[in-house]
Amino acid sequence: MQNPSGPTGPVPTVFEAIVRKRCLRATYNRTDITLAPHIIYTRHDDLFVDGVVLERDGKPPRELKLGTFKLAGLNGVGLTERDFDANPLFAANDPKYAEAALMAVEA
Repeated sequence: MQNPSGPTGPVPTVFEAIVRKRCLRATYNRTDITLAPHIIYTRHDDLFVDGVVLERDGKPPRELKLGTFKLAGLNGVGLTERDFDANPLFAANDPKYAEAALMAVEA
């Protein structure tokens, strides 16, 4: 559970989720998702989160894959009690994260 006296909003919530390896719930393109966020980074002065969607509208996806989400497009971002492990699909050394990563999960 988030500390009510700490910072609030989507950015600190994503940071907390990455550090604690906790899933996020959010709405993306009118779909409720449960997301295992692996990294938050900047691109063209916008914030992005790469992560694995574990549920879409309460159902698991056909296959797990690493997706990219513009943070501004994630609505109602909240921390869940569901833990996750770093997924092997995530490569922290990917060149797209060079000098842009703000925080990433540790393997």
